[in-house]
Amino acid sequence: MRACLSWFLVAGVLLALWAQWRLRSAYRRWSGQARAARPLTGAGAARDILDAAGLADVPIERTGGHLTDHYDPQTRTLRLSAVVHDTDSLAAVGIAAHEAGHALQHQVLYWPMQARLRLLPLTRLGAWLALPLLVAGLLLRVPPLMVIGAGSFLVLLTFQLITLPLEFDASRRAGRLLRERGLISPRELVGVGEVLHAAAWTYIAAFTMTFVQLLRLLRWGRLIRPPF
Repeated sequence: MRACLSWFLVAGVLLALWAQWRLRSAYRRWSGQARAARPLTGAGAARDILDAAGLADVPIERTGGHLTDHYDPQTRTLRLSAVVHDTDSLAAVGIAAHEAGHALQHQVLYWPMQARLRLLPLTRLGAWLALPLLVAGLLLRVPPLMVIGAGSFLVLLTFQLITLPLEFDASRRAGRLLRERGLISPRELVGVGEVLHAAAWTYIAAFTMTFVQLLRLLRWGRLIRPPF
Protein backbone atom coordinates (compact mmCIF):
# COMPACT_ATOMS: atom_id res chain seq x y z
CA MET A 1 0.00 0.00 0.00
CA ARG A 2 2.81 2.39 0.93
CA ALA A 3 4.66 1.72 -2.33
CA CYS A 4 1.43 2.21 -4.26
CA LEU A 5 0.86 5.62 -2.66
CA SER A 6 4.44 6.61 -3.43
CA TRP A 7 3.87 5.79 -7.07
CA PHE A 8 0.62 7.77 -7.01
CA LEU A 9 2.52 10.73 -5.57
CA VAL A 10 5.23 10.55 -8.23
CA ALA A 11 2.60 10.22 -10.94
CA GLY A 12 0.71 13.21 -9.54
CA VAL A 13 3.81 15.40 -9.44
CA LEU A 14 4.79 14.39 -12.98
CA LEU A 15 1.26 15.07 -14.21
CA ALA A 16 1.31 18.55 -12.64
CA LEU A 17 4.70 19.37 -14.14
CA TRP A 18 3.66 18.03 -17.54
CA ALA A 19 0.40 20.01 -17.47
CA GLN A 20 2.22 23.26 -16.66
CA TRP A 21 4.83 22.60 -19.34
CA ARG A 22 2.18 21.77 -21.92
CA LEU A 23 0.20 24.93 -21.16
CA ARG A 24 3.24 27.19 -21.37
CA SER A 25 4.47 25.43 -24.50
CA ALA A 26 1.09 25.76 -26.25
CA TYR A 27 0.79 29.37 -25.17
CA ARG A 28 4.24 30.24 -26.51
CA ARG A 29 3.57 28.44 -29.79
CA TRP A 30 0.32 30.26 -30.49
CA SER A 31 1.15 33.66 -29.01
CA GLY A 32 3.93 34.32 -31.50
CA GLN A 33 3.27 35.11 -35.15
CA ALA A 34 0.03 33.14 -35.44
CA ARG A 35 -2.60 35.86 -35.69
CA ALA A 36 -6.37 35.66 -35.55
CA ALA A 37 -8.40 35.92 -38.75
CA ARG A 38 -9.87 39.23 -37.60
CA PRO A 39 -7.51 41.79 -36.03
CA LEU A 40 -9.14 41.71 -32.60
CA THR A 41 -7.27 41.70 -29.31
CA GLY A 42 -8.26 39.31 -26.58
CA ALA A 43 -10.30 42.07 -24.97
CA GLY A 44 -11.97 42.83 -28.31
CA ALA A 45 -12.90 39.19 -28.87
CA ALA A 46 -14.31 38.87 -25.35
CA ARG A 47 -16.29 42.10 -25.78
CA ASP A 48 -17.73 40.85 -29.08
CA ILE A 49 -18.88 37.58 -27.48
CA LEU A 50 -20.29 39.21 -24.36
CA ASP A 51 -22.21 41.86 -26.28
CA ALA A 52 -23.67 39.27 -28.65
CA ALA A 53 -24.93 37.31 -25.62
CA GLY A 54 -26.59 40.37 -24.10
CA LEU A 55 -23.87 40.86 -21.48
CA ALA A 56 -22.85 44.39 -22.39
CA ASP A 57 -22.96 45.24 -18.68
CA VAL A 58 -20.11 42.82 -17.87
CA PRO A 59 -16.91 44.92 -17.74
CA ILE A 60 -13.53 43.71 -19.00
CA GLU A 61 -10.59 44.77 -16.85
CA ARG A 62 -6.86 44.44 -17.30
CA THR A 63 -5.17 42.57 -14.43
CA GLY A 64 -1.54 41.94 -13.50
CA GLY A 65 0.44 38.74 -13.74
CA HIS A 66 0.87 36.06 -16.40
CA LEU A 67 -2.02 33.73 -17.28
CA THR A 68 -4.07 35.23 -14.43
CA ASP A 69 -7.14 35.57 -16.64
CA HIS A 70 -10.46 34.80 -14.96
CA TYR A 71 -14.14 35.63 -14.70
CA ASP A 72 -15.29 36.79 -11.28
CA PRO A 73 -18.94 35.71 -10.83
CA GLN A 74 -19.27 37.61 -7.56
CA THR A 75 -18.67 40.98 -9.21
CA ARG A 76 -19.65 39.84 -12.74
CA THR A 77 -16.31 41.08 -14.07
CA LEU A 78 -14.02 39.53 -16.68
CA ARG A 79 -10.33 40.15 -15.95
CA LEU A 80 -7.59 39.56 -18.52
CA SER A 81 -3.83 39.71 -18.09
CA ALA A 82 -2.14 42.48 -20.08
CA VAL A 83 -0.72 40.15 -22.74
CA VAL A 84 -4.16 38.59 -23.38
CA HIS A 85 -6.03 41.87 -23.09
CA ASP A 86 -3.85 43.80 -25.52
CA THR A 87 -2.70 41.31 -28.20
CA ASP A 88 -4.46 39.63 -31.13
CA SER A 89 -2.68 36.28 -31.08
CA LEU A 90 -4.65 33.05 -31.29
CA ALA A 91 -3.63 32.23 -27.72
CA ALA A 92 -4.94 35.59 -26.45
CA VAL A 93 -8.21 35.32 -28.37
CA GLY A 94 -8.75 31.72 -27.22
CA ILE A 95 -8.11 32.47 -23.55
CA ALA A 96 -10.32 35.56 -23.63
CA ALA A 97 -13.12 33.59 -25.29
CA HIS A 98 -12.77 30.87 -22.64
CA GLU A 99 -13.24 33.42 -19.84
CA ALA A 100 -16.19 34.93 -21.71
CA GLY A 101 -17.60 31.39 -21.77
CA HIS A 102 -17.64 31.46 -17.96
CA ALA A 103 -19.70 34.65 -18.06
CA LEU A 104 -22.20 32.90 -20.33
CA GLN A 105 -22.31 29.95 -17.92
CA HIS A 106 -23.19 32.38 -15.15
CA GLN A 107 -25.87 33.95 -17.31
CA VAL A 108 -27.67 30.62 -17.93
CA LEU A 109 -27.16 29.40 -14.33
CA TYR A 110 -25.02 26.45 -15.44
CA TRP A 111 -25.20 24.06 -12.50
CA PRO A 112 -21.44 23.51 -11.90
CA MET A 113 -21.04 27.30 -11.75
CA GLN A 114 -23.86 27.56 -9.18
CA ALA A 115 -22.45 24.69 -7.11
CA ARG A 116 -18.96 26.19 -7.23
CA LEU A 117 -20.28 29.55 -6.00
CA ARG A 118 -22.02 27.89 -3.06
CA LEU A 119 -18.87 25.99 -2.13
CA LEU A 120 -16.55 29.00 -2.47
CA PRO A 121 -16.74 30.29 1.15
CA LEU A 122 -16.16 26.80 2.56
CA THR A 123 -13.35 26.21 0.07
CA ARG A 124 -11.52 29.38 1.10
CA LEU A 125 -11.80 28.36 4.74
CA GLY A 126 -10.77 24.79 3.95
CA ALA A 127 -7.68 25.95 2.07
CA TRP A 128 -6.43 27.50 5.32
CA LEU A 129 -7.55 24.79 7.73
CA ALA A 130 -7.28 21.47 5.89
CA LEU A 131 -3.56 20.72 6.17
CA PRO A 132 -2.79 22.12 9.68
CA LEU A 133 -5.90 20.60 11.27
CA LEU A 134 -5.42 17.18 9.70
CA VAL A 135 -1.71 17.04 10.58
CA ALA A 136 -2.39 18.22 14.15
CA GLY A 137 -5.17 15.70 14.54
CA LEU A 138 -3.01 12.86 13.25
CA LEU A 139 -0.01 13.78 15.43
CA LEU A 140 -2.02 14.32 18.60
CA ARG A 141 -4.56 11.59 17.87
CA VAL A 142 -7.48 13.98 18.35
CA PRO A 143 -10.41 12.55 16.34
CA PRO A 144 -12.38 15.83 16.04
CA LEU A 145 -9.36 17.57 14.47
CA MET A 146 -8.87 14.63 12.11
CA VAL A 147 -12.52 14.75 11.03
CA ILE A 148 -12.53 18.53 10.48
CA GLY A 149 -9.20 18.39 8.63
CA ALA A 150 -10.27 15.50 6.43
CA GLY A 151 -13.62 17.19 5.83
CA SER A 152 -11.84 20.38 4.74
CA PHE A 153 -9.77 18.34 2.29
CA LEU A 154 -12.93 16.75 0.91
CA VAL A 155 -14.43 20.22 0.38
CA LEU A 156 -11.33 21.19 -1.61
CA LEU A 157 -11.55 17.99 -3.64
CA THR A 158 -15.24 18.54 -4.34
CA PHE A 159 -14.55 22.12 -5.42
CA GLN A 160 -11.78 20.99 -7.78
CA LEU A 161 -13.94 18.15 -9.12
CA ILE A 162 -16.79 20.55 -9.92
CA THR A 163 -14.27 22.85 -11.61
CA LEU A 164 -13.42 20.20 -14.23
CA PRO A 165 -16.76 20.16 -16.15
CA LEU A 166 -16.93 23.94 -15.71
CA GLU A 167 -13.59 24.45 -17.47
CA PHE A 168 -14.18 21.89 -20.23
CA ASP A 169 -17.59 23.38 -20.96
CA ALA A 170 -16.13 26.91 -21.10
CA SER A 171 -13.57 25.71 -23.64
CA ARG A 172 -16.28 24.10 -25.77
CA ARG A 173 -18.31 27.30 -25.61
CA ALA A 174 -15.23 29.32 -26.56
CA GLY A 175 -14.56 27.28 -29.71
CA ARG A 176 -18.20 27.40 -30.79
CA LEU A 177 -18.58 31.13 -30.12
CA LEU A 178 -15.37 32.01 -31.95
CA ARG A 179 -16.57 30.09 -35.00
CA GLU A 180 -20.09 31.51 -34.87
CA ARG A 181 -18.85 35.08 -34.50
CA GLY A 182 -16.34 34.62 -37.31
CA LEU A 183 -13.45 35.62 -35.03
CA ILE A 184 -11.22 32.77 -36.18
CA SER A 185 -10.99 30.55 -39.23
CA PRO A 186 -11.44 26.74 -39.05
CA ARG A 187 -7.67 26.33 -39.48
CA GLU A 188 -6.96 28.69 -36.59
CA LEU A 189 -9.33 26.74 -34.36
CA VAL A 190 -6.62 24.07 -34.07
CA GLY A 191 -4.30 26.49 -32.29
CA VAL A 192 -7.03 27.81 -30.02
CA GLY A 193 -8.09 24.26 -29.15
CA GLU A 194 -4.55 23.27 -28.26
CA VAL A 195 -4.18 26.16 -25.80
CA LEU A 196 -7.57 25.56 -24.18
CA HIS A 197 -7.07 21.78 -23.94
CA ALA A 198 -3.67 22.28 -22.33
CA ALA A 199 -5.18 24.70 -19.80
CA ALA A 200 -7.85 22.15 -18.84
CA TRP A 201 -5.17 19.61 -17.92
CA THR A 202 -3.81 21.94 -15.22
CA TYR A 203 -7.11 21.55 -13.35
CA ILE A 204 -6.96 17.76 -13.67
CA ALA A 205 -3.43 17.85 -12.26
CA ALA A 206 -4.50 20.07 -9.33
CA PHE A 207 -7.30 17.64 -8.42
CA THR A 208 -4.93 14.68 -8.63
CA MET A 209 -2.35 16.35 -6.37
CA THR A 210 -4.93 17.21 -3.70
CA PHE A 211 -6.32 13.67 -3.77
CA VAL A 212 -2.87 12.07 -3.49
CA GLN A 213 -1.88 14.43 -0.67
CA LEU A 214 -4.97 13.45 1.32
CA LEU A 215 -4.26 9.74 0.82
CA ARG A 216 -0.63 10.16 1.92
CA LEU A 217 -1.60 12.06 5.06
CA LEU A 218 -4.17 9.46 6.06
CA ARG A 219 -1.66 6.68 5.40
CA TRP A 220 1.01 8.58 7.37
CA GLY A 221 -1.39 8.97 10.30
CA ARG A 222 -1.76 5.20 10.61
CA LEU A 223 2.02 4.85 10.97
CA ILE A 224 2.46 7.49 13.72
CA ARG A 225 2.53 6.42 17.33
CA PRO A 226 0.68 8.57 19.87
CA PRO A 227 3.00 11.05 21.69
CA PHE A 228 1.75 9.86 25.13
